[in-house]
Amino acid sequence: MSFSDVIKKSVLEGFTQSDIGTVTIVVTLGVTGLIALYIYAIYRLASRSAFYNRDFNKTLALMPIVTAGIVLAMQSSIVISLGMVGALSIVRFRNAVKDSMDLLYLFWSIGVGIICGARLFEIAVVVSLAVTALIFLLDLVPAAKPPYLLVINSTDAEIDMALNQLLNRYAKGARIKSRNVSKHGVDLILELRTDDGGRLVSACAALPGVESVNLLAHDGEVRY
Repeated sequence: MSFSDVIKKSVLEGFTQSDIGTVTIVVTLGVTGLIALYIYAIYRLASRSAFYNRDFNKTLALMPIVTAGIVLAMQSSIVISLGMVGALSIVRFRNAVKDSMDLLYLFWSIGVGIICGARLFEIAVVVSLAVTALIFLLDLVPAAKPPYLLVINSTDAEIDMALNQLLNRYAKGARIKSRNVSKHGVDLILELRTDDGGRLVSACAALPGVESVNLLAHDGEVRY
């Protein structure tokens, strides 16, 4: 018997020895469904302060069951496993992921389906608990306060000296991000940090020639 025959025999025996009965299928999909509902609840709970996508959450709950079913089918026959590989290789997903945390939930959901399909339920439970703990623990880490954007529209193009005095009093780390000068005056956009935005806006509005003042905050990326 050649080496290739030995490999072929061991592979075929590995598939023929896998006995997947009705009880195994029901237990596997049942445990997978319970963990999928757990992922559904965690995503719903963690998304209270952010944008919540109900359809995406339902997808997270259904994906582990489908994935576990595929893994069970691949264990039963080498023909089915090769067919699954060929079919899944031509699938293209075009939906853009808007939030990076959604990638975590997608991989978590798919990973649980694969692990449960292999009937390693303890690993799936431990991984799910570890991911949940890290999600909520990392939310407790204090984030840096994002800077403000101060937008000033003034008819006085020589407003810099008076404005700098106010910035030294009410703000810190002020930097000019944009300066637009025209015959009607100047438009300034400054990035700064302040703990007294109300007084800063009032003081800037009281400067001669200032027509409008806007102080903008954002919840986006923070530069440390």
